[in-house]
Amino acid sequence: MSGPLSDLVVLDLTRALAGPHAGMMLGDMGARVIKVESPGGDDTRSWGPPFVGEADDRESTYFMSANRNKESIVLDLKSDDDKDVLARLVERADVLMENFRTGVLDRLGFPVARLHELNPRLVILSITGFGHDGPEASRAGYDQIAQGEGGLMSITGTEQPTKVGVPIADLTAGMYGAYGVLAAIHDRERTGRGRVVRTSLLAGMIGVHAFQGTRWTVAHEVPGLAGDHHPSIAPYGMFATASAPIQIACGSEGLWQKLCAAFGLDPADPRFATNADRVNRRDELIAVIEALFTDRTAEDVLAALAEAGVPSGKVRSLDDVYGWDQTRSQGLVVTVDHATLGTLELPGSPIRFDDNPHSGGRPSHLPPPTLDQHGKAIREWLES
Repeated sequence: MSGPLSDLVVLDLTRALAGPHAGMMLGDMGARVIKVESPGGDDTRSWGPPFVGEADDRESTYFMSANRNKESIVLDLKSDDDKDVLARLVERADVLMENFRTGVLDRLGFPVARLHELNPRLVILSITGFGHDGPEASRAGYDQIAQGEGGLMSITGTEQPTKVGVPIADLTAGMYGAYGVLAAIHDRERTGRGRVVRTSLLAGMIGVHAFQGTRWTVAHEVPGLAGDHHPSIAPYGMFATASAPIQIACGSEGLWQKLCAAFGLDPADPRFATNADRVNRRDELIAVIEALFTDRTAEDVLAALAEAGVPSGKVRSLDDVYGWDQTRSQGLVVTVDHATLGTLELPGSPIRFDDNPHSGGRPSHLPPPTLDQHGKAIREWLES
């Protein structure tokens, strides 16, 4: 095992997606991530279809999306013997991650105070649905609920509020959680003590509001559905052609002028002379631009835009994305040898380092584990 975090041991007690994604991010960069599962396994082991493999050994592709570079051990935390195993794991770990409802870990006999008695240097990541305190701390957290409650659905879609096509509340909470863990580990080098890092699905949603958030907090303007076009820049969005939609991003006046030159538009047209003018007349602008593309294929229009130096692109399907040479050149597809399924391709880490071309900085990756695949080896390690 190698990578920038290869000296870290992470106990991943989480299930579903937010916590497992955080653990996978650390595992991608070399941390030893021990996934502690209940006898029934992570919830996502049953989330499908699609499943792959034979009936007795079938695996959920959902589970595979968040659990590469981990080892699996089954512990029944209602059992005193297995609680003892967890206590010994805590003593040897750097990080413990959990996403139980508030108070569950306490009832299992592992409140923060005891965890830090066992290991004062332990960094604890706690991910909840709506925060560990406050009037709605007890609510269960599920991605779609958080997308709605956190406002993201209110600015996504064209005719009605729409969820994002991936569990973005889970993913952002996981990313913020991993980010917080690394900060706490850095702080531990100064203080010698671990601390608790907290985030939530709600925090993840509000954390990505970006300019939409300040539209309200600063300008007191309530954003509406953004659709396929940017609410503050134009032309910036998706446009129809004779064969397929394309995307154009004119993020400056210079790019607008290049677009006009390439397609015979007047950049000084008073209707569209400034970005504010174009935003205020967005529907009219879209109609003007799409009229220029009516008899031209997407490939033809994209070639003209590229020649003019105007940022543009396709709307790719996922099979196209994973087959794209650019995707593969960035290490964004990795090959692993699964215990029951053989050789598989998985999405790779989005991070690379300047002195290492490999995804996550480690030359090879572990496949998502089968349930309790490493239980015996982990127990033997504890005895060593």
